[in-house]
Amino acid sequence: MNSEMGTTHMLHLILLFSVLSSVHVLTHGDSSTESYWLLRIKSLLTGPVGVLENWSPRAEFCTWNGITCSDDQTHVVGLNLSGSGLSGLISAEFSRLSSLQTLDLSKNYLTGSVPPELGQLHNLRELLLYSNHLSGNVPPEIGHLKKLQVLRIGDNSLTGQVPREIGNLTDLRVLGLAYCQLNGTIPAEIGNLKSLKSLDLQKNSLGGPIPREIRGCEELQNFAASNNMLEGEFPALMGNLKSLQILNLANNSLSGSIPIDLGRLFNLKYLNLLGNRLDGEVPVEFNQLGQLEKLDLSRNNLSGSINLFTTQLTNLQDLVLSDNFLTGNIPSNLCNGNSNLSQLFVARNKLSGKFPLDLLNCSSLQELDLSDNYFEGELPSELDKLENLTDLLLNNNSFSGNLPPGIGKHESLGNSLSMSGSIPVELTNCTSLTEIDFFGNHFSGSVPQTIGKLKNLVFLQFLSELFLITLYNNSLSGPLPETLFLLKNLRIINFSHNRFTGSIFPLSGSSNLTVLDLTNNTFSGPIPLSLSLSKHLTRLRLAHNLLSENIPPEFGNLTGLNFLDLSFNNLTGEVMPELSNCRKLGHLLLNNNQISGTIPSWLGTLQELGELDLSSNTFHGELPQEIGNCSRLLKLSLHGNKLFGEIPSQIGSLTSLNVLTLHKNNFSGSIPSTIQQCKKLYELRLSENSLTGLIPSELGKLTELQVILDLSKNFLSGEIPFSLGNLMKLERLNLSFNQLHGNVPLSLGKLTSLHMLNLSNNHLEGQIPSPFSRFPLSSFLGNGRLCGPPLPPCLGPIIREKKPLSNTAVAGVIVAIVFSSTLICLGLLYVMLRIWCNWKKVSVSSSEAGLEHKREEEKWVYREATGRDFEYWKVNSSQEKQISSTACIFQLKVDTETVDHSF
Repeated sequence: MNSEMGTTHMLHLILLFSVLSSVHVLTHGDSSTESYWLLRIKSLLTGPVGVLENWSPRAEFCTWNGITCSDDQTHVVGLNLSGSGLSGLISAEFSRLSSLQTLDLSKNYLTGSVPPELGQLHNLRELLLYSNHLSGNVPPEIGHLKKLQVLRIGDNSLTGQVPREIGNLTDLRVLGLAYCQLNGTIPAEIGNLKSLKSLDLQKNSLGGPIPREIRGCEELQNFAASNNMLEGEFPALMGNLKSLQILNLANNSLSGSIPIDLGRLFNLKYLNLLGNRLDGEVPVEFNQLGQLEKLDLSRNNLSGSINLFTTQLTNLQDLVLSDNFLTGNIPSNLCNGNSNLSQLFVARNKLSGKFPLDLLNCSSLQELDLSDNYFEGELPSELDKLENLTDLLLNNNSFSGNLPPGIGKHESLGNSLSMSGSIPVELTNCTSLTEIDFFGNHFSGSVPQTIGKLKNLVFLQFLSELFLITLYNNSLSGPLPETLFLLKNLRIINFSHNRFTGSIFPLSGSSNLTVLDLTNNTFSGPIPLSLSLSKHLTRLRLAHNLLSENIPPEFGNLTGLNFLDLSFNNLTGEVMPELSNCRKLGHLLLNNNQISGTIPSWLGTLQELGELDLSSNTFHGELPQEIGNCSRLLKLSLHGNKLFGEIPSQIGSLTSLNVLTLHKNNFSGSIPSTIQQCKKLYELRLSENSLTGLIPSELGKLTELQVILDLSKNFLSGEIPFSLGNLMKLERLNLSFNQLHGNVPLSLGKLTSLHMLNLSNNHLEGQIPSPFSRFPLSSFLGNGRLCGPPLPPCLGPIIREKKPLSNTAVAGVIVAIVFSSTLICLGLLYVMLRIWCNWKKVSVSSSEAGLEHKREEEKWVYREATGRDFEYWKVNSSQEKQISSTACIFQLKVDTETVDHSF
C-alpha cells in the first residue's frame, strides 16, 4: 500500500514538473530557439499599439510583424521595423540571430548606442539604423561583418571617429554616416572598398584632407561629404573615379584650384563645391561633362571669365556661380535654342557689360539672378520672350530707363524686382508676385490703381488661408513685421536657425497654432501670454534665444502640449504649478536659464514624461521622491543647480532611464544601491557633490553604461569595487578626487572599451594593472603609494588585491571543509568507542575479581585425523585484557576462536 502511494506521489511530481516546464517554455521561450531571443529583444522596445503586439509565444515567430524567415521556417533572416515609431534600446542580443541577413530599424526613436555585439552577425548583408537618436561611437566591431553590403547608420548623434575597420568591409556597396557628430579624418582604409558605390559623410565634423587612397573606390558613383571641415587641396586623383555621378563637397575648407582632371568624369551629373576656398579659374574642361545637370561653384574665390557653354553642356539645368570674383560678361553663346538651363545665378561677382541679349535664347530659364554686379544700360524690351521666368533679380547694378511693360505678361513672376523709372501698370498682371523690392530705386509717378490684383503680395495683403510658414536654416535677420500678427489661420511656424531679433509677439496672433519653432535666433523680451490661447499647441520650441521674465502660468491651459523647450534663454522665476495640467508632456526642457525655487513634486504626475532637463539653473532643496513615479523617463538632467540632501532611493524606479546627470550640486549621503535597477543607463554623472560612503558594488550590474561613469570630486571612501570590471561597454571612468584606498582592481583591466580613465587624487596603492599603462600619467597622480607604468616602477613587494574567489575555488574550499569535518568526526567516534570498550572490560574484570589466573602459558595439543599434531598457545586472562584494551572491536571474534579450539 505504501509502495503504491509512493509511486503515485512520484507520478504527480513528474506531471507537475512537466506542466511547469511547459509553462516556462510557453512564457519565456526556449533559449535554444530564436523566438526566445526575439522576445528578449522586444523587452527593450516600446512602440505604438499593434507594432509588436503579435510578438507573442502564442504565435509562430515567423508570422510576427517585420520578421522574414528562412525557407525551412527555422531561422530569422530579415527583420524590418523601419518607421514603426519604436523607442528604447537596440539589444545586444540581436547577435543571437546568427542567420540574420537584413536588420532595418531606421526612422524610429531609438536611443542608446550601437551594440558592438552586432559585429557577431557574420551573415549580415544590410544594417540600417539611420534616422534615430543613437549616440556613442561607431563600434569598430562592425568591421567583422565581412558580408555586409549596405551600412546606413547616419542621422543620429554618433560621435568619435570613423573606425578604420570599415576598410575590412570589402563587399560594401553603400556606406551612409551622414548627419552625425563624427570627427577625426576620413580613414585611408576607405580606399579598400573596391565595390563601394555610395559614400555619404555629410553634416559631420570631419577634418583633414580627402585621402588620396579614395582613388581605390573605382566603382564609386556618389560621394557626398558636404558640411564638414575638410581641408587641403582638392585631390586631382579623383578624376580617376570614372563612375562618379554625384560629387558634393560643399561647405568645407578645400583650397587651391579646381583640378582639370574633373573634366574626365564623363558620367558626372551633379557637382557642388560651394562654400570652400577654391581659387583660380573655372576649368574650361568642364565643357566636356555632357551629362552634367547641376554645377554649383558659388561662395569661393574663383576669378577669370565664365567659359561655359550649353552648346556642349546640353543637359545643364542649374548653373550657380554667385559670390566669387568672376569678371567679364556673360558669354554670348551661353545658351542655344535647345538649352535646358532653368537657373542662372551669378550674383555678387564683378561681371560687367550690358544685359546679355543672348540670355533671351535661354527659353527654359525660370530663375535669373544678376544682382550685385556692374551691369549697365537699359533692359531689353524682349524680356517677355522668357516665358517661363518666375524669379528675376537685377538689383544693385547700373541699369537705367523704364521697366519694360512687357514684363507684365509674366503672371507667374515672383520674388523681387529692383529697377528705376516708373512703375508700369502691366506689373500688376504678375498675380503670383509675392515680393517687390523698391528700395534704393527712383520710381516716379503714382502707384497703379490695379495694385490690388496682386493677391499674393505679402507686404500689402496677407493670404487669409495661409496655414504654414517655414523659413528655417537661413540667415534671415532683423525684427519680425508686426503685421504677421494678422495671420489668424497659421498652424505651423518654423523660423528656427536664423538671426531674427526683437519680440516673438507678431507670431502669436493665431489661436490655431499646433507647432511653433523659433530655436536658434536672438529673440528677446517676455514670452507672449497670447500663446496660451493656442489650445491645440503640441510643440513649442523657443530654445537658444534671449527671452526673459517668467514662464507664463497660463501655459497650464495648453493641455495638449507634448514638447516644451525653453532652454538656453534668460528666464527667471519659478516653475509654475499650473504646468502640472499639461499631462501629455513628453519633453520638458528648461535648462540653461535662471529659474529658481525647488524641483516641484507634481512632476511625478506627468506619466508621459520621457525627457526632463532642468540643468544649469538655480534650483535648490531636495530632489522629491515623487520623481520615481515618472516610469517612462529616459533622460533626467538636473546638474548645475543647488540641490542638496540625499539622492532618493526611488531613483531606482526609473527603470527606463538612459541618462542620469546630477553632477555639480550639493547632494550628500551615500549612492543609493537601488540605482542597480536602472539597467538601461548608459550615462551616469554624480560628480562634484558631497557624496560619502562606499561605491556600491551594485553599480557593476549597470552593464549598459557606455558614455561615462563619473563619481569624481566627492568624499567616497573604501575600495574600488571589483564588480566595476563588468562594465564592458564603458568608455570613460572618472573616480578622481575622492578618498578611495586599496589596490586598483585587476578586473578593471577587462574594460577594453575604456578610452578615458581618471583615478587621480585618492589614496590608492600597489601596482597599476598592466592594461592601464596606456593611459596618461595624469590618470593616476595624487596617489602616494601607487606605482607601475606610467608611474615609476614598484620597488618593494607588490601588495595584491583581495580577489573574490571563483566558483570553482569556493567549491574546492567547501569539499575540503566537508572532508576535514568527516575525518574529525571519525576520529572522535574512534576515541569514544575505545573508551567504551575499556569501560566494558573493567566491568568484566571487577566481576571476576575473586578468581586467580595463572600467568604461565599452557600448551594444548590437537591431533587431526591424519595423525598430524598441531600446537596452540592459549593466552591467559591477563593477556586477554591487554588485547581487548588495544583491539576491542575484534574481541568477540578472538574469544570465539579461542573457545572453539579449547573444546
